[in-house]
Amino acid sequence: MVMPEEAVPYAERREEEELTSSRILPPELAEEEIVVETRGLSFYYDDHQVLHDLWIKFPKNRITAIIGPSGCGKSTLIRCLNRMNDVVAGARIEGEVLVEGVNIYRPEVEVETLRRRVGMVFQKPNPFPMSIWENVSFGPRISGIRDRAKLDEIVEWALRQAHLWDEVKDRLDDNAMELSGGQQQRLCIARCLANRPEIILFDEPASALDPISTARLEETILELAKDYTCIIVTHNMQEAARISDYTAFLYMGRLIEFNTTSQLFKKPREARTEAYITGRFG
Repeated sequence: MVMPEEAVPYAERREEEELTSSRILPPELAEEEIVVETRGLSFYYDDHQVLHDLWIKFPKNRITAIIGPSGCGKSTLIRCLNRMNDVVAGARIEGEVLVEGVNIYRPEVEVETLRRRVGMVFQKPNPFPMSIWENVSFGPRISGIRDRAKLDEIVEWALRQAHLWDEVKDRLDDNAMELSGGQQQRLCIARCLANRPEIILFDEPASALDPISTARLEETILELAKDYTCIIVTHNMQEAARISDYTAFLYMGRLIEFNTTSQLFKKPREARTEAYITGRFG
C-alpha cells in the first residue's frame, strides 16, 4: 500500500495545489500550529476512488469536525491519518499524510508507534471483555509496564481525563461490558489516553448514545482539546457546531469547504455547503 515518494503523482504540481488549497483553507490557520496535514491525499479501494486530492490542515489543541453525507469519505479520511486502512485489501493511497511534518506512509514509519501517537475512538463502544482496570491498563502493559503501582496511577489518570473515575473507582474489577453505553465509550477514551497519544480521532463517537450520554461525551472531548488535537467525524451538525473550532465539509470524496465552525455554519462560502447544513440534501 505504501508508495515510494518518487511515485507520488502529485509531486510535480505541489506548488500549484498548495496555492489552490490556501484559497480553500481559512486564513485563521496561519496563526495555528499545524500537527496533521494531508497533501494531495487520494484513496482507492482497488479501482474505486474514494478520496480526491485532499489538502487539509489540522491545528494543534483544536477540535476539527468533518461533516458530509453518508458515503462521502469521512471515515476513510480519518482512517488514513493513523493508517487504519492498511488492513483493507486493495486499499492504496496517493499523496502524503504528515504528522508533525513527517509523512506517516514512509516505509520506515512504525505503524504501532504511530497508532499510539494518533489514537482512535470508534463509532460503537468496543471495550474488551475484561475488567475496567484491565481495559485501561492494556496498552501500557503491552508496552512493557509491569509495576502495579505505576499501572494503577495510569488507570486513575486516564479515567479522570475521560470523566469516568468517580463513576467506576469502586468497581475497577468489574467486567467492562457491564457499563452503560455512554460509560463504555468514555472507557474507550480512557483506554486510548493510557497510551499517551498526541492526537485523538473520533469516528462518530456519539452516534449510538442517548442525549444525556452524548452531552457528557461532548463535555469530555471539549476538556481533552486543552491537551490533545481532536478530529471528529460526525453526522450530527448540531454536535459539530457545539464543540468544534473548525469544520471541513466533504462531498463525494472532495473537500468542498473548510472554515472556522462559526463561519461555515453562519455564512458558508459554497452553495453545496449551505444546502447540506440546511438539510436540503444528505
